Amino acid sequence: MQYRTVKKNGDKLSVLGFGGMRFPENNGKIDELRATRQLKQAIDKGVNYVDTAYIYHYGKSESFIGKALSDGYRAKVKLATKLPVWFVKSREDMDRFLNTQLKNLKTDYIDYYLLHALNGKSWNQMKKLGVFDFINSAKEEGKILNIGFSFHGLKDDFKRIIDEYEKWVFCQIQYNYLDEKHQAGRYGLEYAASKDIAVFIMEPLRGGMLVSNIPEPVQKVFDESGFKGSPAYWALRWVLNRSDVTMVLSGMNNEKHIEENISTAIETIPDSMSDVELEFVSRLEKAFRNYLKVSCNGCGYCMPCPHGVNIPTCLEVYNGYVPGNKIAALSKYIGRVYNLSDGTSSGAFLCKKCGLCEEKCPQDIEIQRHLMDIKKIFEPFYLRIVASIVLFILKYKFVFKSKK
Repeated sequence: MQYRTVKKNGDKLSVLGFGGMRFPENNGKIDELRATRQLKQAIDKGVNYVDTAYIYHYGKSESFIGKALSDGYRAKVKLATKLPVWFVKSREDMDRFLNTQLKNLKTDYIDYYLLHALNGKSWNQMKKLGVFDFINSAKEEGKILNIGFSFHGLKDDFKRIIDEYEKWVFCQIQYNYLDEKHQAGRYGLEYAASKDIAVFIMEPLRGGMLVSNIPEPVQKVFDESGFKGSPAYWALRWVLNRSDVTMVLSGMNNEKHIEENISTAIETIPDSMSDVELEFVSRLEKAFRNYLKVSCNGCGYCMPCPHGVNIPTCLEVYNGYVPGNKIAALSKYIGRVYNLSDGTSSGAFLCKKCGLCEEKCPQDIEIQRHLMDIKKIFEPFYLRIVASIVLFILKYKFVFKSKK
């Protein structure tokens, strides 16, 4: 296994981390026997970082990982989990969630603790609620060792979050060959690295979009290239080729894929890709880009919407939607545009066709037309009712029950 160093603490982390969001399931529950074998398979091959979160697998991922690692494997890995910021309403909530997570994971401390899915708005709220005091206290008590955050937002907010707290050790961003300019993107990656903050990459395969149900124009690029290797191989290599990437996270749930990802992680040292290989990936990116419904790169110039629509997120989910994966796309849409804390939405149905977004869009995208298409696909009236019910159930499960 290849290891890269976290500059602020000297930890040597495997360049491939094991994500705990997509364990194999059986009848809607984690297949614990198979998932445990897979997790230990990766650790025995050198993976030394395991990432989870409070909400993964509907609240069961942490408990499963705690059980799976309890026979001595906990000492072999750096363990990461995340504070669910959208459920936090007070300074006391932060301690309550952390203590619950320590119990779930059967550990006395979290090696790498993240504020989950920050954006500009949630960061402002966390500061008001006393997050700095929480971090300092938890570190003094030895409950967390390193603090970081994961991010889904606009690049200007990413820079501000980095700049407003000097003790960040690491951050986690979405990055792949389609997302160089999306969310934090390449700008955020380079900015964080310039501050000696380790950068962990999530969604290197863009939720599977880059490796499954490959569109015909993209497959043609693969077929005509003469290169060997799967789509996952090329997507992971492209990210790991960067020296400022500390680690790539993969939600692995297939034994063959685990072996392939580990092999790619061992092989890909920084700057090992040739110009010809990089040009090949560039052609893949262009083929994918031409296939997308909207040429949005997530720059955020259209924001803020005066009516509350999260335009970049709506367009991002829309671009990832292909016939046959509507359930997965709908799930992502609900998760990204509905606020878990109060059930409010920033979805396409809020659009009033004022046109301000199109006036500001540097790519002249017909945003209003696309939002109406998104509304038809993802937000018919009955689905908004379903989303409200699902959000209430999740809030009961994750918040109300945790207070008992």
